[in-house]
Amino acid sequence: MNLANKITILRILLIPFFISFILYSKWEMALIIFIIAAISDGVDGYLARALKQRTELGRILDPIADKILILSAFIAFSVVKDLPAAIKLPRYVPIVIISRDAIIVLGVLLIYFIKGKMEIKPTIISKITTFLQMITVISILLKLAVSGILWNVAVGFTVYSGLDYIIRGSRLLNE
Repeated sequence: MNLANKITILRILLIPFFISFILYSKWEMALIIFIIAAISDGVDGYLARALKQRTELGRILDPIADKILILSAFIAFSVVKDLPAAIKLPRYVPIVIISRDAIIVLGVLLIYFIKGKMEIKPTIISKITTFLQMITVISILLKLAVSGILWNVAVGFTVYSGLDYIIRGSRLLNE
């Protein structure tokens, strides 16, 4: 197993600690863990490219690690009671984010079973969406008043990205 994949696995192993810190209102620790995880996301990708060590495992694990981290953050935020009202996450935020990712996973499985193969390529809009979701998580952890604006922008991009993936998947099925 190469270094990039080890870093990705470390990111996955940090997630239970991250969730625990949110649920026990240890905001500073949750922020530190999240920043380490976010930085490791860039580092593992850079190392895989720079060292020419891209692997199938890495192509699968890296986006899964991102999704688990982001989804668990939004789910944890939606159940935490001691957030100030200005940054209390509405339930539609995790619902939209989880629904989009579930639709993408189901779409990928459908295409794979019908076509026999599926190459997953993130789009620029999906990368922007992930970035906005991560910035939103950081803003909530910092208890910033702009969090409400950020999560609404992130939700908008999440919906747009989901529709983009549905359109792309439909085209692949119709080829």
